[in-house]
Amino acid sequence: MPITKSSQQLVAEAMAQVHTRSVSEVLAMLDQPAVQIVDIRDVRELKDGTITGSTHAPRCMLEFWVDPESPYHKPMWADESKHFILFCGAGWRSALAAKTLQDMGMRNVSHIEGGYAAWVRHGGPTETLEQRKAKKA
Repeated sequence: MPITKSSQQLVAEAMAQVHTRSVSEVLAMLDQPAVQIVDIRDVRELKDGTITGSTHAPRCMLEFWVDPESPYHKPMWADESKHFILFCGAGWRSALAAKTLQDMGMRNVSHIEGGYAAWVRHGGPTETLEQRKAKKA
């Protein structure tokens, strides 16, 4: 069966339908308690670090964690006072994920333009998993 729509077409459609935030915009929002930064990258990508204070929600589980009827539901996602800002490596998967969450009915979701790579280029705060664990200890 031939592919009728490329991955880049899907990303472009998602980008046209979701709110994309610049790194500068997200940096200015970091101190707001209603903002929840969400890393949707694969767990293997976390070895390079993540945005300080972000929550990890792998793309492969996102819909299940958001859906209150799912046995995998995570209550964090039901908090309508939160604004969830998703990011991935380059901003493609997070655009697709934000669109999916919008399709599920969420309106309090956006994503970071350029993803983690842009965040690092702009000097946004990052931490390794080891640093995160040490803070919790």
